[in-house]
Amino acid sequence: MSEIAPWRLNLLRAAYLVMALGAGYLNWSQIIDPAQSWAFMEGVVVTMLAAMSALSLLGLRHPLRMLPLMFWEIAWKLIWLFRIALPAWQQDQMTDAITANLVACGLVVILVAVTPWDYVWRRYAVGPAEAWR
Repeated sequence: MSEIAPWRLNLLRAAYLVMALGAGYLNWSQIIDPAQSWAFMEGVVVTMLAAMSALSLLGLRHPLRMLPLMFWEIAWKLIWLFRIALPAWQQDQMTDAITANLVACGLVVILVAVTPWDYVWRRYAVGPAEAWR
């Protein structure tokens, strides 16, 4: 298996940093605010994204080992775009909330672009599986 070029690792690190700072600022500022309260699902979303931002910091040190976190971030955003935003746009039912989230989730193109898909294919798709026992 060939090594990943340092510039590609640094692009991954930059993506993890953006994930950590972007989601971190938005969500941790709410979590540490003692006056903040949420409806149940809003609280779930805020805390999950805060955890993702914290784990993204590990991607600065271990960009390849933390690729599953990148997969999760890409997957949920693509699912949201195709299941929520696209039908709303097709039915001319875009709200301010959908539009705002569309912009944030649309940035997934950056994550898709910096992910070393050749490595992902070799490591996760056709590489040897870990033993079950």
